[in-house]
Order: sequence, then C-alpha cells, then structure tokens
Amino acid sequence: MVATAAERAPATGATPTERFSAATAHEAAGRIGALPARIRPAYDGAEIYGPAYPVLCPVGDNLWLHRAVAEASPGDVLVVQTTAGAEYGYWGEILSEAARARGLGGLVLDGGVRDVGALAHVGFPVFSSSICINGTIKDPDAPGRLGGPIRLGAHRIARGDVIVGDVDGVVVIPRDRWPEVQKASREREEKEAAIIAQIRSGASTLDLYSLPR
Repeated sequence: MVATAAERAPATGATPTERFSAATAHEAAGRIGALPARIRPAYDGAEIYGPAYPVLCPVGDNLWLHRAVAEASPGDVLVVQTTAGAEYGYWGEILSEAARARGLGGLVLDGGVRDVGALAHVGFPVFSSSICINGTIKDPDAPGRLGGPIRLGAHRIARGDVIVGDVDGVVVIPRDRWPEVQKASREREEKEAAIIAQIRSGASTLDLYSLPR
C-alpha cells in the first residue's frame, strides 16, 4: 500500500525546536512513550530527534524501506515495524548513505541491521532491535505501508509524533503533546541542574528528595 497524499504531506508543528534526552522527555511526559528496550543504538553516539515517518515492512523484505527513503521528507525519522523476523538485516550501508543524502533524521527499526562498522562511518543515526547478517528480498507485490500508523511494543506511532533516541533508548511522544512536554522537559532540566549544584555543595539526596532514612 503506497502512502496517500495526506500521509506523504509534511507533519507540521511537530518538529522539535529544543533537544532533550530520551529519559528527560519520558519523565516529563508522565513516564510514557518508552519503546521496547531491545531497540538500541546500532553504534556508539547515535542520537535521534525528529518527527516520525512510520513504515510497515513484510518479514524478510526491505523494499518498503527503499520506498520510504524516497518518500519521506528531510528531517523525518523512519520508524519501522516488521511483521516478524529480527533475523534479517533489513538495513545497511547503502540505505544509510541514501537516507543521509535525502536529509532524513534517522531510523528506528524493530528488526535487524548489518554493516554496523560502515553505519558508524556514514553517521546516519540508526537504532535497531538486533544486528543480523541475513539478507532480505525485494518483492514488489509484498504488502506494506508508508506513512500510516504502526505499533512498536505497546505504542501506536503516527506520522509526526516526536521521536527522541539516545544511549538510554527511544521514546515516542504524541505530536499534540509535544509543546507541553517541551516545557516540562525544560523545567525538569533546570530543576535537576539546581539539585546537582546542591549535591556538589554537600547536600544529601535523602534530604533533597525528602526520602526516609
């Protein structure tokens, strides 16, 4: 299933204007949005921050990923649900180079990737649930979807939801909640900076957080 015109249209109003850590966004949003812990950076230092472009891929087939790279808008983060099969390398060096050339914001894939050494060299941010060398096919008739909602773990992810990923994991924030989460994240960082300053001055975390002794 190819994306409709509405699904291809840029998701307005959801592009983050401030950067916060995944843990900060998760806590500020009320401890929601944490994607499955198996989804990790494919290489050290990978970070993702941008609007989601959902992709549904059939098992062992990465043609829809090639289509997604061509269809997504600059800055979009490809968020990919595979119908099964972490034991495939859906993404590698060539797709990373293509996505970087298109100006995309990153990849979050519940499935396998390969060419990990090259991925780090290319520098396109990649998060995946596994590393797997097994190749994929490209069946033009296999069912898939671009731009429509998908599900990763317990979370439904729609076009334009905000994706934040770093060494701690990946969080999805619904696009209509992002303005309030930005504000809460900023306030949380300011509060934590003040607490750290007090700790460095000798204060106890038991006292600062009113914890029982």
